[in-house]
Amino acid sequence: MINFTDELRVHNLKATPQRLAISDAMFTHRHINIDALYTIMLKKFNSISLATIYKNINLMLQNSFIQEVKIPNNKSVYELTKKVHSHLVCQTCNEVSDIDLELQTVLDEAQAQSDFLVSKTDLVLSGICKKCR
Repeated sequence: MINFTDELRVHNLKATPQRLAISDAMFTHRHINIDALYTIMLKKFNSISLATIYKNINLMLQNSFIQEVKIPNNKSVYELTKKVHSHLVCQTCNEVSDIDLELQTVLDEAQAQSDFLVSKTDLVLSGICKKCR
């Protein structure tokens, strides 16, 4: 199990009970949207507001403790920051999963064709997962 207290401190964040619970929810669910996170947090902190969730999410994003995965035509999901990777999204069940792809060739080709220096990549592939086929 990850020691989220230490991990939060490494990212210059105080280890508040709310941030520890958010970290645990993201670890457990891997990819989670704000609505699902809010439902989980309400069970632990019955008076927590949605504004508090957003405030903590934004601070955790700013300090690179978590990252946002923008899903086309759907709500963003959030995950604990890890090595660079891409995502697969099922168009039927909305399941989001990680996939490791070698993107350097694509980045090199994009730069060669456009003389554009890429600073960040987010690749989300949509389709139908094995369970839904």
